[in-house]
Amino acid sequence: MREMTALLPLRMDDGTVRVLPGYRVQYNNARGPCKGGLRWHAKETMDTVRALACWMTWKTAIADLPLGGGKGGVTVNPKELSTAEKERLARAYMRAFQSIFSVDRDVPAPDVNTNPQIMAWMMDEYETLRGEHHPGVITGKPLPVGGSLGRSDATSYGGMCIIREVDKALNLRLEGARYAIQGFGNVGGGIARLLFEKGGKVIAVSSEDAAIHNPNGIDVPLAIDHYEHHGQRLAGFHGGESFSNDDLLTCDCDVLIPAAIEHVITRQNSEHVKAKVVVELANGPTTPDADHVLAERGVTVVPDILANSGGVTVSYFEQVQNTYNYPWSLEEVHRQLDRRITGAFHSLWQMARERSVSLRDAAYLLAVDRVAKACKIRGWV
Repeated sequence: MREMTALLPLRMDDGTVRVLPGYRVQYNNARGPCKGGLRWHAKETMDTVRALACWMTWKTAIADLPLGGGKGGVTVNPKELSTAEKERLARAYMRAFQSIFSVDRDVPAPDVNTNPQIMAWMMDEYETLRGEHHPGVITGKPLPVGGSLGRSDATSYGGMCIIREVDKALNLRLEGARYAIQGFGNVGGGIARLLFEKGGKVIAVSSEDAAIHNPNGIDVPLAIDHYEHHGQRLAGFHGGESFSNDDLLTCDCDVLIPAAIEHVITRQNSEHVKAKVVVELANGPTTPDADHVLAERGVTVVPDILANSGGVTVSYFEQVQNTYNYPWSLEEVHRQLDRRITGAFHSLWQMARERSVSLRDAAYLLAVDRVAKACKIRGWV
């Protein structure tokens, strides 16, 4: 629908000035204000932002949220920036794009290499420019400035709801099932903890630096404690044997949960995936060729645009709370998230059975239909 590029001057701590390209794409707003995160990455381009904005359109539609899809980015390596430089960049981005942001137009959120503090700086810059309080213009904020309880674990909690519903549909016996999880950050570590607490047997976990396998089950709290106290590294954890990330994807398990990066399940390794179910908590972890192979082999794949929609759903809840100036309890956030995720799953499951298609095809059939109907009712097509 709309694409914007701006050159952002960033004064560095040594007094020099770098000029960085920033992007914002508003893909479709027929169902409501655009919603989508802001990425800071050295390889960010308009193409990646455009694709992610497209994904967000379908994700909000699948969750049946009254929102459209958008995405933003800055081409920068944030590891090279000091805290002060990050703050100046956050404020520069908001100054450049503030005219297109509002709770009724487009609402950014954290994404790759951005966090609640960066969102707080952006919100403060917006309110400074407007001379008014508008906490709902940004979500994923810290709690003291309008953030929502339950936002940090929203994707993991939503993923747990999905696994519970898949368990009911396929009779997986959640408490005795074996889980392999790629990625051990906020999402991967979070889902590992929730599964462990529910009696699931987490037999494999991995981070960027190491992968651990224990067929008898990993002590997840100990693994999380090691990860947090060793600079977000699993290397050196003695709760299992070391093996590779590639081995994790094809290990003998019931449920495989890619929760790290894109394109890890490929045409080459999909033939060897032993899991009965793949729950995509990462964005785009399965290539189209691999998706076809998994479907032919009868592997149930819960697509990313449903499986990891817990984050955007609680971001929507944050908008609602900010608009009404009335914060919810954690119990209310979880109750509402469970209700929406469960409803979305059953809509997809029903569509897949009626059309005899995969859950991914059902997701796009449902999402595109919802967006198309909104466009037609508005008279756009």
